[in-house]
Amino acid sequence: MQINCDRLKANLLELSKIGYNEDDRGVYRPGFSDADMQARAWLQDKAKAAGYETYMDGAGNVFFGRGERTKPAILMGSHIDSVPAGGIFDGTLGVMAALEVMQTLDENEVESETPIWGVATAEEEGRFGGMFGAQAIVGKLNPDWVLSAHDADDVYLKDAMAAQGLDAMAALDAAWRPEQLKAFLELHIEQGPVLFQDNLQIGVVDGISGVFKWIVHLKGKADHAGTAPMNKRSDAFMGLADFAHEIDRIIAENGTDKTRITVGKVELKPGNPHTVPGEAVFTIVGRDMDEEIMKELANTCHKTLSAIARRHHLRFEYEQSSWLGPKPCSKSISDLIEKQVKKRGYTYTRMPSGAGHDTQFLSEITEAGLIFIPSVNGVSHAPDEWSHWHDVESGTNVLLDAVQALLKT
Repeated sequence: MQINCDRLKANLLELSKIGYNEDDRGVYRPGFSDADMQARAWLQDKAKAAGYETYMDGAGNVFFGRGERTKPAILMGSHIDSVPAGGIFDGTLGVMAALEVMQTLDENEVESETPIWGVATAEEEGRFGGMFGAQAIVGKLNPDWVLSAHDADDVYLKDAMAAQGLDAMAALDAAWRPEQLKAFLELHIEQGPVLFQDNLQIGVVDGISGVFKWIVHLKGKADHAGTAPMNKRSDAFMGLADFAHEIDRIIAENGTDKTRITVGKVELKPGNPHTVPGEAVFTIVGRDMDEEIMKELANTCHKTLSAIARRHHLRFEYEQSSWLGPKPCSKSISDLIEKQVKKRGYTYTRMPSGAGHDTQFLSEITEAGLIFIPSVNGVSHAPDEWSHWHDVESGTNVLLDAVQALLKT
């Protein structure tokens, strides 16, 4: 049995037009933006046209499929929100592949009492910290977090949702019970170079890296760039620059070869070319496969920033907007996926994921597995993100086979 790659390609390209920016050729669909909600409506229309039931829950997750929810379901999917200037495959591949698998099964008259559903989770990219949609599905939200979560620009989650006609507190009612799920499967691009460089078709993921996100404030004193002596300044940017130079040392002394620390967003205030920056606001995102190492990294970042702040006469403040621990994938599901890969004769490897995915939350309430296909040159979260269509087809065929195997268990 083979999926229809032409149909899958057409759907992916059609979806990529929503939020597309002509200037930099990137996709802009941040969680709960107008483009994000337009994409969710588009997906529901697409699923209805294919003959499936569809609904959006209180967290903004879009579900589509067929079958009684009273029986344990096979759930497939990923997300359709994007980072700013993102690519066309990140997340969306897993969602559209889920729809394609369901259509292929129906066209081949595969019948089963097991319900099969797809999902496009909400706000997976962490605009507001965490993976909101997946956390809602597994019941890992609470009122305090929902009402206090905000992005790096101080836009609150509850306000962003209200602007789209959604009540953020309704996300607390979106949880599935473990007995409602038989398994969760996610197909995703690797977002790294391993498969591409080693000329492999499939990655069978054994586990997913943990990640923490901080919003840091280094506060000094704005001053005149021409009259303030260099040795009398409280320059917030110099504090940021010093921390950036410490990242390699922090990883060498406290991390592993799987550790990543990134300063991804920076704002200098007041932001005038002729004014010494009085405040630097920036994000720190740390990742590792071991939660104890993550804690050590976070502790070292804190000590380092505190020392830098004292040296430059700055005040150091930070907010931890999310902490997601590393998660193993289900060994039984990973083994099942590997078996299907071997049957197809595809080249593959067992590997960890350095990026976070919905699978790491779904694994808390069901058997969950993650399948990778190559990203050309390892690029993701950028307009030149690309995966070859033959790899898209291979990965979706593996997803199809894995679902069929699960239907027989």
